[in-house]
Amino acid sequence: MTSSWSRRALLATGGGAALALGLPTAASASDSASLPAPSPATAAVGAADEFAALRAKWRDLYLGTGFSPTAEPFKSKLADLGAQATGYRSTMAPATGSLWPDLVYLDPDPDTDTESFGFSANMNTGYNRLRTMAEAYSQPGTGVTGDTGLRDAVITGLDHLHADVFNETTTRYGNWWNWQIGAPQALMDTCVLLHDALTDAQRAAYCKAVDKFLPDSAVGSYTGTSTGANRVDLCRGMILRGIVGADAAKVTLAVAALSPVFPYVTTGDGFYPDGSFVQHTSIPYIGGYGAVLNDGLGRLFALLRGSTWEITDPGSRQFLDTIDAAIAPFIYDGLMMDNVSGRGITRVGSSDHTRAHGVMASIVLLGMGAGPEENARWRAMVKGWLKRDYYAPALKAGSLSLVNTARLQTLLDDATVTASPEPSAHRVFHNMDRVTHRRRGWGAGLSMASERIAHYEFGNGENKRGWHTGAGWLQWWGDGAGLEQYSDAYWPTVDPYRLPGTTVSRKRLADGQGGAWANPVPGTQWVGGTGDGEFGTTGQHLQGLASTMHARKSWFWLDDSVVCLGSGITSADGAGVETVVDNRCLGASGTQRLLLDGRAQPTTQGWTTTRTTTWAHLDRHAGYVFPGGAELHALREERTGAWKDINDGGTATPNTRRYLTLWQDHGTDPADSTYAYILLPGASSTRTAARAKDTGWLQILANDAGRTGIRVPSLGFTGVNFWAAGTAGKVTASAPVCVQIHEKRDGTATICVSDPSRTVTGLTLTWRRPVKSVLSKADSVGDVRTGSSVTVTYGDLSKSRGATHTVRVRVR
Repeated sequence: MTSSWSRRALLATGGGAALALGLPTAASASDSASLPAPSPATAAVGAADEFAALRAKWRDLYLGTGFSPTAEPFKSKLADLGAQATGYRSTMAPATGSLWPDLVYLDPDPDTDTESFGFSANMNTGYNRLRTMAEAYSQPGTGVTGDTGLRDAVITGLDHLHADVFNETTTRYGNWWNWQIGAPQALMDTCVLLHDALTDAQRAAYCKAVDKFLPDSAVGSYTGTSTGANRVDLCRGMILRGIVGADAAKVTLAVAALSPVFPYVTTGDGFYPDGSFVQHTSIPYIGGYGAVLNDGLGRLFALLRGSTWEITDPGSRQFLDTIDAAIAPFIYDGLMMDNVSGRGITRVGSSDHTRAHGVMASIVLLGMGAGPEENARWRAMVKGWLKRDYYAPALKAGSLSLVNTARLQTLLDDATVTASPEPSAHRVFHNMDRVTHRRRGWGAGLSMASERIAHYEFGNGENKRGWHTGAGWLQWWGDGAGLEQYSDAYWPTVDPYRLPGTTVSRKRLADGQGGAWANPVPGTQWVGGTGDGEFGTTGQHLQGLASTMHARKSWFWLDDSVVCLGSGITSADGAGVETVVDNRCLGASGTQRLLLDGRAQPTTQGWTTTRTTTWAHLDRHAGYVFPGGAELHALREERTGAWKDINDGGTATPNTRRYLTLWQDHGTDPADSTYAYILLPGASSTRTAARAKDTGWLQILANDAGRTGIRVPSLGFTGVNFWAAGTAGKVTASAPVCVQIHEKRDGTATICVSDPSRTVTGLTLTWRRPVKSVLSKADSVGDVRTGSSVTVTYGDLSKSRGATHTVRVRVR
């Protein structure tokens, strides 16, 4: 049998919502013009019916539809939900200052300090437990479905929390979020689920409490904590309060308050035209707040579609564009890259995979309201992620809610949808200092920091040692490299001073260096890059956190590799400086073979060596080539750490994992040190050795404090980071810019330029290569002179915020 709620088909949230809910359609609205106006009594009945329809719709959106409670994975999930609710019921003990003994919310010294945060969180958790109990009562197959004793326990709990802590006379303490977002959402969800079991007086009292802590003024201006994902959450709470309390004005206000979320922003929180998403002013957050915003809007679109309050803001169309522009580039084979998840990467029980699961379900929901072409493309994309994630599949990992499980299971079972592969694409997110690169069989993500984007986020005791995640941290996944790499207790066990790809001072830093919510930013401007969608060139003028260390780091993104160069590495901290070539987690017992110049190295833990090396290879991971040879350090070690070490809310259980680390040591207080290596994700040892032997494959044109550039003749690729005006190979730039030239086999070449520092008001670029004609050019380009060389004159690039300016030419 299927759930009784499956009869209220989720398709009611699509284009047929008006018919499904008995609301006026566009056609019937025009026919009604000749009908007499309804009487006030009739209008009131109509409004009541609409609120009832919206409650039924939210109930379906929250509980899910179309699944069999006797089939897996639903049977087990429902049983677990019932057991959890039963446990909450058995331990609930209303008392002054608490509803459960382990959740004391009575704050002896109420204010907004860290201690008070804990008390307010306990209040919010109490409401969440009641919501879980109400869900178990409402869902089929939980073992407590329709249990009136459980229902009455929920109502007792609601009355207790209202009388004791969450009412119109209480003064807020602790974390604002618990009072304005967390508790109101959980309370109103519960009121929807148990609506008919509550009296009018109870619903009115609960609504008054929400009005106290979530007043109209909370969405009065688009500032502070009322922006981006927070604004969507505030509006969700207010819309549900309006539906529960049959208050049309509340719903109208909240829907109007969503409008500032849709337009692209140029500063601060929100989505940017390049696909960047920022929250807390300087934190890339597509995997955290961005996911919350995505899910929240998806539900509200579905809830209100076909109603009096349908979201019709023209900007909502723009929001749907963010699926392809902002979200999909950071999901790889079913995981959400850590470099856009802020402090959330240190939360025990979550991982890059679990953070992606809910996002995938949200994309499927949003597709129901998008165009047919988008819906088909998104469903194929999500199905591909579902099928390729062998490490923590969304439908087996246990992290998904039941409603999202139903949504994704239906997609996976849909034989009409063919899973799409990962695309080959290069993306630069210049408004949040992130880069993604995908090729067939491997993908990578780069994390940087600038005067616009913080080194890392620390707050609520979370992410205490994320100091160097903006120091050129390079994540990658390759054939056989393992989707578990950053999921298997990586963050509590990895050496935080040796994140892969970074250049760091070994100067000791304090937990939470810079202070809670400080979001420390370096003083550097030249951070960003360019690309043609296939290949890419990226650079970062790096200044270390709480350090005198400076470096100029460059990455050149190609078909099977990333060329990594560094220059101008200088420090006066009295500490050593290192560039971490890689730091691979080998799991709890890994002994993968390491080759140095073809010779196998010991696999014993604690083994270390330093030697001049031209190439290295780690089985089932990657190859590494060092042009001209480099003094390479290697270390095998077991590292033990607990989640609580990096997050106050984590567990103290120790985790032990093995690591293989490769790095170059620049010494103590280096001056103008450099490095160069080629990363080949997923490459075999044979291919790595061949690349090292082919000394003509890579030409390093320059690598100093003024310019860093390469040419790869076989790919027709030239990339140069001009830290200052100058010449590298056949390219001359009159200003500090990033330049990439890609010659194609069809006789054309694409010249890409960006201004990462956002200071260039004019540029003359010369490429000493015979050029026949100009095929296309960006609006920022003025004059283009062709002949034995090409000279391109650009206007003011500073206002383009680091975006790419492209010229296509035909070469001779």
